Amino acid sequence: MTASLLMLAYGAGADQCAEYCQMAKSTSVVALQRFTRGIVDLYSVEYLRAPTAVDLRRLLAKAERRSFSGMIGSIDFASYDTWIWHAFFGMPGVCNDLNVLAKSLLFDELTAGRAPQIQFRVNNRFHSLGYYLVDSIYPRLATFLKTVRNPTHPKEIEFAKVQEGYRKDVERCFGILQSRFAIVRGAARGWHKEDLRYIMLTCIILHNMIVEDERPKNSDDELESDDEEDNNMRPSIAEVWEGPTGRDFDPIGRDGHNMNGFMDHYQEIRSEHSHSNLQEDLIQHFW
Repeated sequence: MTASLLMLAYGAGADQCAEYCQMAKSTSVVALQRFTRGIVDLYSVEYLRAPTAVDLRRLLAKAERRSFSGMIGSIDFASYDTWIWHAFFGMPGVCNDLNVLAKSLLFDELTAGRAPQIQFRVNNRFHSLGYYLVDSIYPRLATFLKTVRNPTHPKEIEFAKVQEGYRKDVERCFGILQSRFAIVRGAARGWHKEDLRYIMLTCIILHNMIVEDERPKNSDDELESDDEEDNNMRPSIAEVWEGPTGRDFDPIGRDGHNMNGFMDHYQEIRSEHSHSNLQEDLIQHFW
């Protein structure tokens, strides 16, 4: 374990562990492989899970204090407390924002109708999908809130400043991950693809464990003691309720019986009209 933690935390090479741990290079590599697979097998259910209804209420309440009602986090990495909710990794150099989004399973539960439901109000209009903050490269989906490219109107300038500022606050997470685990910022050459996947997932699990340990025991106290600027005009906190379960759940899939439901959810997520409405409502709200 010592050799594995040295390699993860300090980016030490397998040969550097030989003298300190009295282990051969090949043994250090095998130890890291077994350690990372053991961590993922034991803790992935708890620390790589999708947000539950309770998690969403906490995330939405925090976003509410920044006047982003209905905001879940940043699509690129994490939530406000740097907990990493979703991750997708491929071979270095072949992934970018768009092809990762095309392969990601992020919206599968939402498309299948199994995700917790969210409803919130902005600018006196109700919206029924939570959203992520994204930059301008992403498509105009109902679940994305993009900044305004080249804003000219004072309303758009103010909105772009707030959206980009909060998005950068969330995306600092990767810098924290790199500072804790030097292996993340080091060269990936020499590792097999499967080993890289387990290394990254292990770093994320250990990072989430640290975030959980440092989180106040009562998240409500954390929100109540937050000294961020209050906004008396902000809308009420978004409502969250569990998706359909049990006998009343009508499964939505891609077979002939359930295709209509699947396509309805799919089109709802990809609605450019809903994206425009959300962006315009928040521009008006911040102004």
